[in-house]
Amino acid sequence: MSDLLAARSQMAVSLAFHIVFAVIGIAMPLMMVLAERRWQVTGHEIYLDLAKRWARGTAILFAVGAVSGTVLSFELGLLWPEAIFLGIYLYGWDLIPRPAHLAAGGIVALSGAASGIFVVIANAWMNAPTGFELAQGHAVNIDPIAAMASPAALSQTIHMTLAAYAATGFAVAGIHAFLLLKDRANAFHRRALVIALLVGAPAAVLQPISGDLSARHLARHQPVKLAAAEALFETRAGAPLTLGGWPDLERRQTRLAIQVPYGLSLLAFHDPGAVVKGLDAAPRDEWPNVPAVHLAFQLMVALGTYLALVALWTGWRAWRGADLAHDTWLLRAIALAAPMGFIAVEAGWMVTELGRQPWVIYGVLKTADAVTPMPGLIVPFLAFTLLYCFLGVIVAWLLYRQILRSPDIPEWRGFYMPVEGRGQGKREG
Repeated sequence: MSDLLAARSQMAVSLAFHIVFAVIGIAMPLMMVLAERRWQVTGHEIYLDLAKRWARGTAILFAVGAVSGTVLSFELGLLWPEAIFLGIYLYGWDLIPRPAHLAAGGIVALSGAASGIFVVIANAWMNAPTGFELAQGHAVNIDPIAAMASPAALSQTIHMTLAAYAATGFAVAGIHAFLLLKDRANAFHRRALVIALLVGAPAAVLQPISGDLSARHLARHQPVKLAAAEALFETRAGAPLTLGGWPDLERRQTRLAIQVPYGLSLLAFHDPGAVVKGLDAAPRDEWPNVPAVHLAFQLMVALGTYLALVALWTGWRAWRGADLAHDTWLLRAIALAAPMGFIAVEAGWMVTELGRQPWVIYGVLKTADAVTPMPGLIVPFLAFTLLYCFLGVIVAWLLYRQILRSPDIPEWRGFYMPVEGRGQGKREG
């Protein structure tokens, strides 16, 4: 393995591992805050137990995410303040007033989302660099605010934030849906399912809209990336939307693909006759890995579409007043969706990073020129990969213990919970 390939592989493994924890760190605090707020409103202790369990899970994931994400400098700006308020939330249940405790959780949720946004803004700048000028190979007239206002920033931050809520919400909902298939009367899993869907389902429905914003940005600012994602080899008006298939670089065609006439022009420019640039608009040595980008893009879209359809199905059943815990087919669909959001996130980042190649900073600096020569990179690559595998196993085991030890509370107890200081408690509406 060459030093360049080892360096890129090490970064790829690090980001692929870290992004899972970054995504969960954005969405999980929101769910624990919703559970705590529900406890404060209803007085039902089951929501308190749920909030505490999710808080412990958040702490575990935060710790591992902080270790794996220290290379992301923008995240460090909010890392320690977030840790402080997470500590207050974890250990302040009986030490501070309820409104202050809930506010601490809210700050954790907001700072988690903000840290993710700042990381994505940094990546957006790499895709559409702004805020500087080049003079004889040196950056001059540097404007940090203009750099943060990259044309890619808005579409990428919206898309990634929604992806975090959709992926985490459906992952949690899928786990509890699977457990409900075995025990329909378990009040703990019923409440957890509802809160998780409240976070994941709206985000999944809104995600295709944010995808439209991203496609329109790519068509104008990174046409080669869009062409690779759609395996569009030739610039053409009324470009079709390509579904599936495998790009053949030699013949410059996509085998076994289904093409929707005028679909890509309509998606990219909202005009069925618009001209969409193909891969032929760039020199051959500036093409990304077209098969990998196309496959990752197709996978991301397919999984995102499934989540959106399940979210709409769930919303329709809830609007009709159905008991979700006794809708077997819906529970199966939600359980099947559990890993899909994270797979879609990984595939989406592959499109973003591989689609930008051979540039590390699009149009400014190529990846081959950005690597610092250093012999023996294969050793740290293997070491870090083994470390991430070890951390992954530990985290999976700790979270499994949280799920395995969930309380076995029948539904009738979930509706009537004694509340300290409130007499006989109250019935949940």
